[in-house]
Amino acid sequence: MARDTDRETLVRLLDDPLPFLGHGDAAVRRLAISVCVASGLNDDSVAELCRLVTDDDDGAVRAMAAEALGGTDGGWESALMLGRDDDDPRVVEAIATAYGELCDASAVPWLIELASTEGDRAAREAAVAALGSIGDDGALPTLLELVAAAPPQVRRRAVVALTVFDDPAVEPAIHAAAEDRNPSVREAAEMIVGRQPT
Repeated sequence: MARDTDRETLVRLLDDPLPFLGHGDAAVRRLAISVCVASGLNDDSVAELCRLVTDDDDGAVRAMAAEALGGTDGGWESALMLGRDDDDPRVVEAIATAYGELCDASAVPWLIELASTEGDRAAREAAVAALGSIGDDGALPTLLELVAAAPPQVRRRAVVALTVFDDPAVEPAIHAAAEDRNPSVREAAEMIVGRQPT
């Protein structure tokens, strides 16, 4: 009987995911977010995603909703701003990722702070990647510092992020990273150096 109910719920969710964004089961809400994204976000689903980012009691749901907002055209500004202070690092990471997808230059100061602050490594990596996606020149000094002196995963991300900048300091920083003590940082830099014209 429970299986039939689950199957019926799934069929209804696939047909119209919006009502299921308020479902009592967090797993159902996450599935509804996926279906909303796959079927194309509209004003109603964006409004519901914003509500989930700020109000849902499940961190994974908040994170998934925040990341989904990265595929929208607008209406997400206040939700992402409020979500920056979330206690769950997964949410902060997702918000950084969303800003990168949105190429939102207004988020650059917050992303610089997140990338530079000792804290959750995945959130820092997402912030560095977002700074590279946005390509704002104001981020360049921070990325140059990070590529030289940050945890290895952040250094590796900074190597890639630097490739979007046209500045004389970038090439020496990437060449220095090709000599990094960490193999993943070296590999990222060597791939970039190998692509540069001689």
